[in-house]
Amino acid sequence: MKLENESRGSSRREFLKSSSQVAAATTLVAASAQHVHAAEDNTIRVALVGCGGRGTGAALNALSVDNGPIQLVALADVFETNLKSTHTALSKHKDVGSKVDVPEERQFIGFDGYKKAIDCLRPGDIAIFATPPAFRWVHYGYAIEKGVHVFMEKPVTIDAPTSARMLEINKKALDKNLKVGVGLMCRHCKVRQELFDRIQNGEIGDVSLLRAYRMAGPTASAAVPPNTTDLSELQYQIKNFHGFLWLSGGAVSDFLIHNIDEACWMKNEWPVRVHAVGGRHYRGDMIDQNFDSYGMEYTFADGTKLLVDGRTIAGCKQEFATYAHGSKGLAVVSSAAHTPAKSRIYAGHNMDKGKLLWDWPEREENPYQLEWADLIAAIRNDTPYNEVERGVMASAVTSMGRMAAHTGQEITLEKFMSHDHEFAPNIADLTLDSESPLKANTEGRYSIPMPGLVKKQEYL
Repeated sequence: MKLENESRGSSRREFLKSSSQVAAATTLVAASAQHVHAAEDNTIRVALVGCGGRGTGAALNALSVDNGPIQLVALADVFETNLKSTHTALSKHKDVGSKVDVPEERQFIGFDGYKKAIDCLRPGDIAIFATPPAFRWVHYGYAIEKGVHVFMEKPVTIDAPTSARMLEINKKALDKNLKVGVGLMCRHCKVRQELFDRIQNGEIGDVSLLRAYRMAGPTASAAVPPNTTDLSELQYQIKNFHGFLWLSGGAVSDFLIHNIDEACWMKNEWPVRVHAVGGRHYRGDMIDQNFDSYGMEYTFADGTKLLVDGRTIAGCKQEFATYAHGSKGLAVVSSAAHTPAKSRIYAGHNMDKGKLLWDWPEREENPYQLEWADLIAAIRNDTPYNEVERGVMASAVTSMGRMAAHTGQEITLEKFMSHDHEFAPNIADLTLDSESPLKANTEGRYSIPMPGLVKKQEYL
């Protein structure tokens, strides 16, 4: 299956069948509605929904774009401490502090805060979504209804029903000519874009194997200890959302999606099936639902493999990189986390300095900043810009790898996309007083995947 351009395909089956070549940095969409402008005074106003570290970083990147006036006007979160911390960090920042205008009356706490924050915007302004991804479709739908552009963090979905729902909502965004960015920022990296072109032009020959690794020590956000706080079960899970499948898809969806996405980009296809392994080794008293090791073998339509290894165990080899092997040589897609990429091409399959054929001669720009420069430019220039379908595909491919590891079964992309299990079908109705969709047992622990023994949908 080739990488998808952003299209209007609505059903899961149509989505799986539709295919065409992806653009290097942004995908083109059919813009048919009347133009949407930020405001008559040319100031783009921004509302941030989700004030954790990633949300704060996204807002900082947005305010740092040097392309016309921009101003942060509203904040929303379910935790007041998060909101206050973000407000302080941004308002006192030496470079962007003057662009922050968020008085207390535009600081919103609670599950309905996203509506109040978006209501502070005008059509053509921008809403940033950096909450746990389970809420993404809820927030996205409201933003599109209100006619505002969107930047949303990855992943954008964690199961099949919400993937289909996001695509349906996105048809309205296309009809309204709204610009939508998805936080898979590696696609905006100039070095990787150059490497993509070189691979597509045959410089490493026919791609025969891809490998991706994100292996590090224990990750605090994914290893969740027992709740000894005064937070409710729901609030505690949201605060530690990487540890719970219904909120985030778990560590796989958050930590491995970048490597999976950039590998598929270089192949210029999405895989059609996957089988995987994984397990819990040194979890101690941790109550989260994650494995601490994952190994996935994706297969593309032509039989080419993508091998993905993820691990969060102390004292083991660490690596954060993606590679593409071809009949002529090796391409290093990334070898130093997300940035700098340090992309390069070698003759043969060893990283022999004497056989280095190409590398990037200049200082690399930060892709976290580049994705925002591209989004703002699209809004200012009214050029087509919508990354949702690609974001859904990257999220779905990552989720099907998780599903394979957690069930011990081979999963096809078609099977995953037709699956009817939704982790949190009533998430739009949650309040601060609601019970969590996921309940602990009498020992305070949560269900965990048991490959081969338990194949129920809730363990996906």
